[in-house]
Amino acid sequence: MHTIDAHHHLWDLDVRDQEWITGPQLTPLRRSFTLKDYETQARPTGITASVLVQTVAVTEETPELLSLAAGSDLIGAVVGWTDLTSPAISDELARLRGLPGGEFLRGIRHQVQSEPDPRWLTRPDVLRGLRAVAAAGLVYDVLVLPHQLPSAIQAAAAVPELTFVLDHLGKPPIASHTIEPWSAGLRRFSALPNTVCKLSGMVTEADWASWTLDDLRPYADSALEAFGPHRLMFGSDWPVCTLAASCTDVVAYTQALTSALGETEQSAVWSGTAARTYRMPADQPLR
Repeated sequence: MHTIDAHHHLWDLDVRDQEWITGPQLTPLRRSFTLKDYETQARPTGITASVLVQTVAVTEETPELLSLAAGSDLIGAVVGWTDLTSPAISDELARLRGLPGGEFLRGIRHQVQSEPDPRWLTRPDVLRGLRAVAAAGLVYDVLVLPHQLPSAIQAAAAVPELTFVLDHLGKPPIASHTIEPWSAGLRRFSALPNTVCKLSGMVTEADWASWTLDDLRPYADSALEAFGPHRLMFGSDWPVCTLAASCTDVVAYTQALTSALGETEQSAVWSGTAARTYRMPADQPLR
């Protein structure tokens, strides 16, 4: 079965720091993770294409990711970053599309989870930027914490022409085994027709040292019930996932969590939804 990893990262600490990697718990991530590293981990699991996602809010990173995609037979799409609040965002998106590898730019993301204003996504300047993303034919990856889901819902309702891709199920509090109000927010987000969701990032929201499949299942089931398999896509979140599980482990537990689905439904989760959302081949490796 063709498998698209709809969410992974790469970074080179010799090029720039990743300022979000702080504290002793994240020490295992304080090294470079290259495309070769990812290929070594991903290919044995059956991953045949991937979506490379930005990690830092600097203008230099996205061109680098696009260049990596242009030289790779595995990366099929890039979710980059640009300043949504900039009056010149349309020109900047056009500039990025014109760079080497610019044809791989399929989405934009901002670390909303780090914004102190829980209503950041509903600011007029941000909504203007989101409309520019839609006009450019791109999607928007939503990285929020559960308390920010209401603003994501409002933004998605305000910009119905834009597809909003919820990263990591909206980061539910798996470690505390708490389901509400996260689940209610997820259902309200999924009620909007221009939303999809990534079945990703669960293991790092659980207890890293002692998580079990049973810890993850209620949250995966909630996402499947809310979105259905045709609006849900697999993502490894490598290398962040390595804080609690290997890429192989993530594929294995996702297979277990989706094992009750029929063949067509599984195909949607493992490739179809990502292919449709990020405009990638749905049933075959890239190149």
